[in-house]
Amino acid sequence: MLVKDVMRSPVVTVGPEATLEEAYRLLLERGIRHLPVVAGGRLLGIVTDRDIRLATSHLNPKGPCPTCALVAEVMTKEVVTAHPLDPVEEAARVMRERKIGSLPVLEEGALVGIVTGIDLLDALLKLTGVTEPSGRLEVRLPDRVGELARLTGFLAGRGVNIHSLLSYPEDGDFVRAVVRVNTLETHLLAESLRREGFEVLWPPKKPW
Repeated sequence: MLVKDVMRSPVVTVGPEATLEEAYRLLLERGIRHLPVVAGGRLLGIVTDRDIRLATSHLNPKGPCPTCALVAEVMTKEVVTAHPLDPVEEAARVMRERKIGSLPVLEEGALVGIVTGIDLLDALLKLTGVTEPSGRLEVRLPDRVGELARLTGFLAGRGVNIHSLLSYPEDGDFVRAVVRVNTLETHLLAESLRREGFEVLWPPKKPW
C-alpha cells in the first residue's frame, strides 16, 4: 500500500497572510488539524491547531492576539514531506521518528495530498484485514527459510484462504506471523496446526 492510496486530496490549505483566527476557523469548519501553507502554488510551511492554540494563549510572550497574528509568524517552515509512491510504512516511520502528525505529499514540487496519523491507522486496519469478516491466527515460527511457506501451505491444503499475513522478527531467532483467514473456526484450525508442530499463540488453547 502506497501513500497515494491513503492520502487526502484535494488538500485544504491556507495562505501565509491569513490571520490565526481565520486559520483556526477553517480547521474547525473542515474538521482537520493540519493546514499546509501555500502561496503561488508553492508549499511554504504547515500550521496545526496546536500551533494556533499556543500562539493565542497567555503563554505567548507577545500576548494572545488571534485577529492580528498571521499564519506566517507561527507556521513550521521546514516541512517534512512524502511522495505519492512512498510505502505507507515508510511514511509511518518518518512521522514516528520526527514526532509529527502529518506529511504533506508533494509530486514534482506540487502539493497533491496530505497523509495524517489517522490515515495511517486506517491503512493498518486494511493491511491486517480486520475490516473484513475473518478469523485471526498468530503463530511463532523459527526464523529460517521455508517456515512461512510451510504455514501457508498447511492452510492452503485445508482450503483456507488467507486475507492478510503480517510477520515481524522476535528475539531468539523467531518470527511471529499474524494471519487473517476466511473462517471463524480458528480454534479447530489452531488445534490442527499444533498437531503439525506449529507453535500457535492465538487463539489460545481451550481449557478442558
